Amino acid sequence: MNTRLSPRLKLLGILTAFLGPALAAVSEEQPDAKEKWAAPAGEARKRNPVAINESSLAAGQKIYLKRCVACHGKTGNGDGPDAVDLGIHPAKLSDPGLREEADGALFWKITVGKKPMPNYGTRLSPTDRWNVINYLRTLARR
Repeated sequence: MNTRLSPRLKLLGILTAFLGPALAAVSEEQPDAKEKWAAPAGEARKRNPVAINESSLAAGQKIYLKRCVACHGKTGNGDGPDAVDLGIHPAKLSDPGLREEADGALFWKITVGKKPMPNYGTRLSPTDRWNVINYLRTLARR
């Protein structure tokens, strides 16, 4: 019986030795990805200072169509044209459960972002972020 390992088997052994721990670390991170993304309690308690009116909804819709629709989709179903390339399913903003999210929690999430969603703390003014939240509420009613 030949006990010599072929060069391919040696390479496979070396790759397993180096990549095994990395792959195990990635698989351990997966459960965290399923955890609910929750805003800190203090942030969630913030009140939306922007009144819900036609002007706010129009401004929020304009921003949504420019900044959010590519991933979250026109109706907020998480089916925008860029969603396929993200590696995760974008939040379904049309979900009626969105009504349960406090305005402050949504504001915080939009502000800080979470990969692959960028943070909009420096990209949108606070008023623009509140207008988007007012508009998001209309998606959850559909």
